[in-house]
Formats: sequence, C-alpha cells, structure tokens
Amino acid sequence: MTKRSDRTDRRGSKRPRKRSAQSSSGTRRRRAFEPGEDIRLNKYIARSGVCSRRDADRLIAEGKVTVNGDAVTEMGTKVRLKDTVQVNGKRIVPEHLTWILLNKPKDTITTTSDERDRRTVLDLIDRKKVDIDGLFPVGRLDRDTTGVLLITNDGDLAHRLMHPSFEITKMYVVTADRPIEDADLDRLRSGIELEDGPAAADRIVRPDPSNPTVIGLSIHEGRNRQVRRMIEALGYDVRSLERVRYANLSTKGVRRGKWRRLDPDEVSALYRQVKL
Repeated sequence: MTKRSDRTDRRGSKRPRKRSAQSSSGTRRRRAFEPGEDIRLNKYIARSGVCSRRDADRLIAEGKVTVNGDAVTEMGTKVRLKDTVQVNGKRIVPEHLTWILLNKPKDTITTTSDERDRRTVLDLIDRKKVDIDGLFPVGRLDRDTTGVLLITNDGDLAHRLMHPSFEITKMYVVTADRPIEDADLDRLRSGIELEDGPAAADRIVRPDPSNPTVIGLSIHEGRNRQVRRMIEALGYDVRSLERVRYANLSTKGVRRGKWRRLDPDEVSALYRQVKL
C-alpha cells in the first residue's frame, strides 16, 4: 500500500519524496519488502498477484491460507519473506507490479486463456519484454470491441477500478448502421431500460457533425455489453465500438494491437481516482 506521505506528495505537497524504483525496462515498481519486515498477510497475498486485499481476507477467513504449513484464519496476521505462504495449496511470493495499456484489436478475447484456442489479449504482449505470469485484464471488452484495456497484476488497484462505487469513466465511440436521431440521443441521456435495469449516458457528443452515424458516449458503470445494448435497444445495429478512454488512460500514440507500459504519473493518477 502506498504510504500516506506519498499520497500527500502526489496531491501537491512540496515535501520531497523518494522516487519510485523502476526497472531497466521502465516498469514502475512498489518498494520491495525487506527480509526482516513484518507484513500483513492480506497485503502479502495481494502483492503476490492472487487477488485484492478484501478477497485475501475472505480466503484467510475460509481457511484456504497456510503459513509454514499451518492454517491461518486470524485477521491481522503478519508474516515475513522467509515464511512459506500457500493459498489453496500453492505457494505464493510477492511480485513487482506491472501496468500495461493495450489498444485492443477486434477478434480478441479479453481473458488470460481460452479453451477454444482463440487469441487472447495476453497473446499480444511480447513475452520477451514482459513476464505475463500473473497479469490479467481489468474488466472486459467484447471480442469485437476495440480500444483501451488495462492489463496488470495489481490486485488492489484492479479491484477498486472495477468497483461501482468509484464510478470510473469509460468513453466510447459508437458507429451505427444508420444516422442516430437527436431524439434518441435524448433517450440515451435520460436512460434506456435494459433487462438488468435502467442505463443512461453521462455525456454524449457528435465528434463529426457531418457523420450522424457516429457518436461519442461516456458511462461510469461496467455492466456486460452495456453500451452496445443501449444502442441496440433504440433499434440500431452497432457497426463498430471503440473504447477511447478508461479513467485517465487513452489510446493516443498506441496503434491498434500494440501496447505500452504506463508511466509513473499515469499510475499515480489511477491510484488517486480510487483513493489508494
């Protein structure tokens, strides 16, 4: 977890702070645990890329975590690097954190693996440059939806980004099969009734007034296929759907199917948005 003094500095304090360590390849890293340091067990698990701290607490309570061979169910238990920690019988160790922005192409599955051997988003990451073990996509884009996708092993950050209480903004560009009427834009703003409840756009723009088949649409929810279903509920077919922004991240400078690492400022901005 980022120290309080670090959070204060990112919000404008003039107090000098130590620069975050970076690998030679540019991956921003959190401070490594020291050999003799006492570490809360849920933090140890989260930093191992298994899950968020909240989910780690659940695993501990369910008796699925052992330390040096003994089951541990007490919250607040502390461990050290020399200890052997297992989750569901598999040993885990803390890892450095990686954050990747992918400009997802069409015909790609937003999962870590696919039993039907279809191309996944992790297949697009160069394994010679990045150790993909433990990496996972934050949220999901449809197979044919393109655009911004965050890939990481930062369980705490991912959990909060996907939690509805933080209302992370997602901006899409939608191309329909025919011109989208102004009256339908009003309906999108006021709310469309879907099978899982009403859904409304936070903001709608026409990026190119000469092409009424295209609109830009922002939402803060993360329901399955939400934007596509909203457009289809109005009687349009979606010809293409691109997510051009997720939180503070955009596809600017990243070609379709390519990726890059997040820089420290981008990671810090994400942390601020979810109060980490």
